[in-house]
Amino acid sequence: MGLLQDLKTKVLTADGAIGTLLYSYGLDYCHEEMNIARPEIIEKIHGEYIAAGADIIQTNTYGANAIKLARYGYEGRVQEFNEAALAIAKRAAAPGGQYVLATIGGIRGIRKSDATLEEILAAFQEQVEVLLAGEPDGFLLETYYDFEELSHSVHLLRSLTDLPIIAQVTMQEAGILKNGMSLNEALHDLERLGADIVGSNCRLGPFHTIQAFERVNLPEKAYLSAYPNASLLDVEDGRIVYESETDYFARAAVELVNQGVRLIGGCCGTTPKHIAAAKKRLAQLAPLEEKKKMPGWTEFVRVAEPRKFEPLHEKVKRERSVIVELDTPRHLEIDGFVEGAKQLADAGADVVMMADNSLASPRISNIAMAAILKEQGIRSLPHLTCRDRNLIGLQSHLMGLDALELHDILVVTGDPTKVGDFPGATSVYDVSSMELISLIKQLNKGMSFTGKTLRKQSNFSVAAAFNPNVRVLDRAVQRLEKKIEHGADYFISQPVYTKEKIIEIYEATKHLETPIYIGIMPLTSSRSAEFLHHEVPGIKLSDDVLARMAACGDDKEAATKEGLAIAEELLDTACQYFNGIYLITPFLRYDMTLHLMDYVKQYDAKRKGEKTNVETSNS
Repeated sequence: MGLLQDLKTKVLTADGAIGTLLYSYGLDYCHEEMNIARPEIIEKIHGEYIAAGADIIQTNTYGANAIKLARYGYEGRVQEFNEAALAIAKRAAAPGGQYVLATIGGIRGIRKSDATLEEILAAFQEQVEVLLAGEPDGFLLETYYDFEELSHSVHLLRSLTDLPIIAQVTMQEAGILKNGMSLNEALHDLERLGADIVGSNCRLGPFHTIQAFERVNLPEKAYLSAYPNASLLDVEDGRIVYESETDYFARAAVELVNQGVRLIGGCCGTTPKHIAAAKKRLAQLAPLEEKKKMPGWTEFVRVAEPRKFEPLHEKVKRERSVIVELDTPRHLEIDGFVEGAKQLADAGADVVMMADNSLASPRISNIAMAAILKEQGIRSLPHLTCRDRNLIGLQSHLMGLDALELHDILVVTGDPTKVGDFPGATSVYDVSSMELISLIKQLNKGMSFTGKTLRKQSNFSVAAAFNPNVRVLDRAVQRLEKKIEHGADYFISQPVYTKEKIIEIYEATKHLETPIYIGIMPLTSSRSAEFLHHEVPGIKLSDDVLARMAACGDDKEAATKEGLAIAEELLDTACQYFNGIYLITPFLRYDMTLHLMDYVKQYDAKRKGEKTNVETSNS
């Protein structure tokens, strides 16, 4: 009798955690290497779960794929680790006849892996083919946060084998996947893709796992599985621990059976004692045959209120639009900053843009200054870096921006902390700028980063950074295309210092419908020009520009005049090819930015007059 035949009439008990058990032993390196280095430990763990009553054990192959093993330099040992793991498990199970499942873990976690889906599936297939050769009783796909990865993996696996497939998603919120799907919808989709047993594992303890399965309807043909954690995790003396009484876990297992689950195991923090307690309570239980159909998981999500200002990416497609940047102060005197912002807004700037601790040096919070400017009737565009906040902080920050009705935002990676005032500070980088753009667009659908409803849609217009000052512009444009795929509404470039580069940018990006604001920053001295050229990432000046500024020597007035002349020449070209102009204020010299804003107005008035004259003469 096979695994699926048994599940027709029985509730089966699987084993519990392997990884956290090894971790508790002090083995926190590559757990899959233990299949070769310490096989007796792995076989001992299998034996303890079997002695506890497990009907099913899984191989120690969760991370035994080329992508995960590459962290340790073991990407060439996929076959060796997987073959050894399967042999150990089958040897342990032979006396009692327990089923042996070949385990494959998800690669994408809370954030997407740098690997492409194609690379992930290639690594998946390599691992599958090694495990198939060892003749397991089935496959367990577990801890998949990313439903796209799991669905493609199930589809591929089903094309390679007729063996039973268990497919388990991992939720961050009870009943909801990271992409906003309900657990019920996800499990039924996995059934349609060919999975024989569908369920969830990891992240949640027994309480929230039961809560999630309360809204899961019984599949038509597949069976349900659940491998909850022992509890929510805690940190004690720097080590991860799970607090859970074994009897509590066992009582939860009974409740899961009452929700239709037929295969129950354990994930992080569970031990042979948890499985023994569950087995004792489950031994006499029959599986649930019918379950009252539960209503769909629906919750009202309010549509975002109409924006008070037209999104910049819509305006710039139609007409001239000017963004000005003004860095918030490094000190607590804000009067000069506010006055400068007012003058720039009065002069016609669409928004005043503020960096998020540029060059990794602390400044007054741009969200605080944006709120102050809003009180003055000034529209702002704050940056948001991936450097300073983890996912919790990023979502909280964005929810605050939405509550303040500050809906224009530029997403950037952020300069590493080692370049700033606190080189010993940590850089977070939970996500890349592209991933953060996607998450912000998820907020615009009314879903949190975890997939949970926010009850209202946010209304962000998201800009992304563009660095054209590279040797191969085509590669930079490819990054723009990827950012568009992730949801970028428009781009703001680093400052450009040659007319030829502006034209090159136009030619390389004219196929894109997503608008670009070209960055222009006036130079104030030869020293600042040298600093920008040699030390600031993403900025390069031409030899001609450096020479012109050097010729000014220490004459500040001459340097200002020359810096403005260079900027005006660049604007002549930029305004010809792009509607979007981004003026960067150097060292709070907003008088220079005001001059250039006036120059843009004169340029547009001149062009409009020329056009009128042509139309008049033609008539």
